[in-house]
Amino acid sequence: NLTQEVPTSIYRTSTGQYTTTGDMTIYQIRAPATALSQGVVMAASLGSLHTEEATCKRELRLMKNREAAQERRRKKKEYVKCLENRVAVLENQNKTLIEELKALKDLYCHKAE
Repeated sequence: NLTQEVPTSIYRTSTGQYTTTGDMTIYQIRAPATALSQGVVMAASLGSLHTEEATCKRELRLMKNREAAQERRRKKKEYVKCLENRVAVLENQNKTLIEELKALKDLYCHKAE
């Protein structure tokens, strides 16, 4: 660490010059030993925050997608069940109509004789 004497108070004189009263020791902090500058380190920190936010957003999107897919499967199952019921009803109607047609044909054939 390097030390340096700096003024404790600075004021401006009537001539526009700056002057000081007293001295104080300050310490100069060395730059990190890495090749990255502080701006890059801060950008990396912001990047990790952005990554965390993106991860949270992704997890939320996946959760919503899962719920939507589950709801869609439930609705599809309900729709298929309705179609199966409709098929059963129409098959019964068809059977009834076939029996009625057969009965009418028999009646018509007996009258024709």
